[in-house]
Amino acid sequence: MIAGLRSLWRTIQASYWFYPALFTLAALLLAYGTIWIDRIGVAETLERLGFLAPPSPEGARSLLALIAASMIGIAATIFSITIAAVAYASGTYGPRILTNFMEDRGNQLSLGIFIATFVYSLMLLRVVRSETEQAVSPIAAGAPSVQAFVPQLSLLVVFGLTLVSIAALVFLLNHIPASIRINSVIERIGRRLLSDLERRFPDPGVREPDRPAFDGQSVFAPAPGYIRIVDFDALNRFAAKKGGRIALARRPGDFVHPVVPLLEWDGVALDDEGQGELRNCFAIGGHRTAEQDPDYLIDELVEIALRALSPGINDPFTAITALDWLGAATAELAQRNLDEGPEGTGHGSDRIWPLPDGFDHYLQRGLGTAMPTVARNDVAVVHFCRILKGLLPAAASQARHKAILEMKDAILTHAQASLDPTTYRRVESLAS
Repeated sequence: MIAGLRSLWRTIQASYWFYPALFTLAALLLAYGTIWIDRIGVAETLERLGFLAPPSPEGARSLLALIAASMIGIAATIFSITIAAVAYASGTYGPRILTNFMEDRGNQLSLGIFIATFVYSLMLLRVVRSETEQAVSPIAAGAPSVQAFVPQLSLLVVFGLTLVSIAALVFLLNHIPASIRINSVIERIGRRLLSDLERRFPDPGVREPDRPAFDGQSVFAPAPGYIRIVDFDALNRFAAKKGGRIALARRPGDFVHPVVPLLEWDGVALDDEGQGELRNCFAIGGHRTAEQDPDYLIDELVEIALRALSPGINDPFTAITALDWLGAATAELAQRNLDEGPEGTGHGSDRIWPLPDGFDHYLQRGLGTAMPTVARNDVAVVHFCRILKGLLPAAASQARHKAILEMKDAILTHAQASLDPTTYRRVESLAS
């Protein structure tokens, strides 16, 4: 249940409707509050202050109508520009990059500010009354006429919201072009990857993940999709209550379907209710997320590097930038204990065993996946070898040191098979 809620919250955060809806509700409440304050006498008090120069009802209406029309126009235009930028980035850098733009708080909050200002202006328009309406617009038959009313405090608030909206517009005019620059895209992914690795593997050391081998009762996936969140706390409580052990058969980010086991249970035989309780610890959806899946961010960097080195683009310097961040992430992994699960130490290590993803797994998933394509480009392969050479001092164990040297030998072998002899000799001399 908790896994499903976390997955839902993740989906909401990556949407363009949540913050605009939240800001719209806030604008409605703010409008009711400021109008009520104006009605209890604040409007008359502000009108008596000469330096404010209170507007007439007609002027207030014109001003509010102009602000409302401008805000909805700006919101529509900015949204169109954002979608165009997202489409460009997705087509150029890879479809998985789309999630990073959808999660961009700057775009979401700015759109929310425009919509909130529009809604607030509409709410004020409906309460402004002029002197001419006092004689011809009774509320009901026999009721007193509507008094002339201009909500002065509310108008000051809408001025403030307009200034904030202008600031948000200026911010977006700079933010949207900056956010689709390839170096900025790669940097955001790389920094998030480093932050996630530091959170997941906080301790320096040489320990590699391990788990006992046992054949238990398989619990299968309830539906096809990608594992997005695993609730390790709930799995731990279940294993402690039943006195058993759990070995995960899949990691977050893997695709599963009803004939694929999620985990192996070592303990008393589980009935349908117990298996259902275990299945509820997994949130399964139509796409991957990075919350418990560092491979997702690694794959994004690899995809950018491979696209940049494709014959149609042939941009080795973009690939080099992506490889640099992959090298930085690999260097962090080379000097940390890797026996922590996706939730750190939040579960009993003697009861719950995730798949053992050690240094070799991450090295091959990142730099190893890019290696065959990099080997065909004489510029990128030299930089790749220098990245590997820079990783050697970071290796905290002899096994990790050996894995890095083996990859360096492997890429030179690939390069020898892909490049002409003259180019290869030059690459070999530069990479040594």
